[in-house]
Amino acid sequence: MDTVEQKGSAPDLDILQIMELLPHRYPFLLIDKLVELVPNESAVGIKNVTFNEPFFQGHFPGHPIMPGVLIVEAMAQTAACVVVHAMPKSDRRLVYFMSVENARFRKPVGPGDQLRIHVKKERNRANVWRFTGEARVDGQLMAEATYTAMIVNNG
Repeated sequence: MDTVEQKGSAPDLDILQIMELLPHRYPFLLIDKLVELVPNESAVGIKNVTFNEPFFQGHFPGHPIMPGVLIVEAMAQTAACVVVHAMPKSDRRLVYFMSVENARFRKPVGPGDQLRIHVKKERNRANVWRFTGEARVDGQLMAEATYTAMIVNNG
């Protein structure tokens, strides 16, 4: 049975638990686990970037760099876990991107990097949520963005 840890945070979520929350699957599931989760507020997700990622074949041959849009997608998936985790299982819905603002890519992310994706809710009104996200490698800021998503019925 899951136990609630300090400050209302949930225990770590592994990949199987994430797959219960999100509809994404390989090769588009871009987070491997959540190491922090405060329901309806924030989370820290982990993405282990390996040379076997399918996007490295063409981005770029001889100089593999994780596409920035996929880093933002990993942020959005982490945020979607924050939203969906708090819903009753019988009411779980999909989370769709609405907008991305102020995306900044500071340094390239490549094979061997471990992204720590920090997301925090700025606000939510009805079925619209706004988050800020940062992706870090070894404490260094690699990318950041603010984005909005809408909760929709799954069906």
